[in-house]
This record gives sequence, structure tokens and C-alpha cells, in this order.
Amino acid sequence: MVSPTSKEIFIQGVTHDGKTFRPSDWAERLAGVMSSFRPGGARPGSHLSYSPWCIPTTLNGIKCVVVHRDLRDHEPMAWDFVVNFARDNNLQVAEACLVPDATVLPPPVKP
Repeated sequence: MVSPTSKEIFIQGVTHDGKTFRPSDWAERLAGVMSSFRPGGARPGSHLSYSPWCIPTTLNGIKCVVVHRDLRDHEPMAWDFVVNFARDNNLQVAEACLVPDATVLPPPVKP
């Protein structure tokens, strides 16, 4: 299901049948459950923010959860939980890399 070289997987809120997954806040709930799995481990108050390894987002109008491979390396059972969540709910999963917003660079200087 997931290649061993992918850095991130995108669990999409669309089933393999093309239906929108419900409830509408599923991505925030899943990421909230995973909030304690983070670099350096859980700390007081860490439940108040999402883990950088499991982030809810919307891409092209579709709710998604971006799960970074570091979660698997740090806590394999947590990784299995999110991957099995996607599988059990028949959700589409894509392997990709979330690219930060592009920075406009000045034109190169001619010698």
C-alpha cells in the first residue's frame, strides 16, 4: 500500500468509490488523536497542537491528512494505526511530498 521510500502519505477524504468520507471533521479528529506523537515525545500542552508528523489539510477541496514517514520511524504502532484507518475506511492514499509555497527568486546575474 505504501512504498518504503515515500516521505509522506496523503490520506484523502474520498473513498475508492468516489464518495466523500464522513464525518466532515474526520481529518481533524485523526490528527488530534495523533497529536502526542511528535519529535521529542509528548510534552505538557502538546495535545493542544497537531503533530508535525500528522497534519490535517485541504487540497483541491478535499480533506486530507498528511502523514510523515518519521512517524513510522518513531512509533510504528501509530503509523500502523493511521495506515489501517485509511484501509479500514476504504480511503484513497497518495504518496507525495508537501512542497512549501514557492519563493520568487531574482533573475540570475549575468557575468
